[in-house]
Amino acid sequence: MNRKQIAPNFDELEKVIKGERQPSRVHLVELGVDQEVIRFVTENVFEEKWVPSADDTGRVSSRQHVAFYTKMGYDFVPCWAGFRNLPEFKERTAADTAELSRGQRHWVEEGGGIIKNWDDLDRLRWDSITPDFASLEEMGQLLPEGMKLVVGTTVFEMILERFLGYEDLFMLSVENPELVEAVFERWGQKVYDYYRQAIEYPEVGAIFHADDLGFKTATMMSPDFLRKNVFPWFRKYAALAHEQGKTYWYHCCGNVLNVMDELIDDVHIDAFHSFQDVIIPIAEFLRRYGGRVAALGGADMDPLARLEEPALRQYVRDILEQCMPGRFALGSGNTVANYIPVRNYLAMVDEARQWGH
Repeated sequence: MNRKQIAPNFDELEKVIKGERQPSRVHLVELGVDQEVIRFVTENVFEEKWVPSADDTGRVSSRQHVAFYTKMGYDFVPCWAGFRNLPEFKERTAADTAELSRGQRHWVEEGGGIIKNWDDLDRLRWDSITPDFASLEEMGQLLPEGMKLVVGTTVFEMILERFLGYEDLFMLSVENPELVEAVFERWGQKVYDYYRQAIEYPEVGAIFHADDLGFKTATMMSPDFLRKNVFPWFRKYAALAHEQGKTYWYHCCGNVLNVMDELIDDVHIDAFHSFQDVIIPIAEFLRRYGGRVAALGGADMDPLARLEEPALRQYVRDILEQCMPGRFALGSGNTVANYIPVRNYLAMVDEARQWGH
């Protein structure tokens, strides 16, 4: 991979996303990169010593987190929202079989969450759940010139996966919709409180909100449910960003094409992220919606994980040939997970750097 340092330029990326200028290069974007990948690249590409955070969790430190995104040529560092005093949620564990294994992989308990009735809702100490800006402030002090933080968290997914659970949300949306609405009101407001304060930091360039609403063929919940419980919060978060002269990016897995016009015209997203070729390739998305919204990512996780490097490079070049120049930035179709071969991730980045040369 070409190791020449690229100076971050968030201002240009922002203008590209708004459709105010053509990109001078291929900008890179990721919702996140797994820390196992960050560590591998730090030790084997940058040839630097891995120094984990000082809290004994083994997680990537703020300094190496910022350094990774800077040296890889990104214009921003993703910063996931922090909250103090979250309740203990149910989850499952199993062995992590990825090449860069973290030992165990954790995922949600699909059946039910920690709220099953009004008593469960009222029992939670909602007032004690408060935003935590320690990580944001620490990374903000480390940013090089031209780089910003982009903050994000979830509303729908947190309720779907943690507070209510998949099955209980589906059933309660019919049997007790008032309870479901109350949960969205409580957690939606917590997220609003975080974004309201975070977006005012000068180091923060955008909100990168993440909520997977769909599966392969449709949304998990009906459009009417989303209009009532989810999209009003999205509108509020987007308005917070726009009031500060910043942008609102939206990450969503699954097929949400039946509500895409609402996301663009009613919620007022500035960019859409997360693409699966089986649903809609990013080039086709740009042909349909590129005059109204930016497209971020585009390298489907399946080819990114399974193709040999020469074929993967051609796949990425095909994306660039169709999307550049435009309201577009290249990245994985989701996140750089630890099961993605690092050589393929580096090849994708290298193709972006070589484009036009």
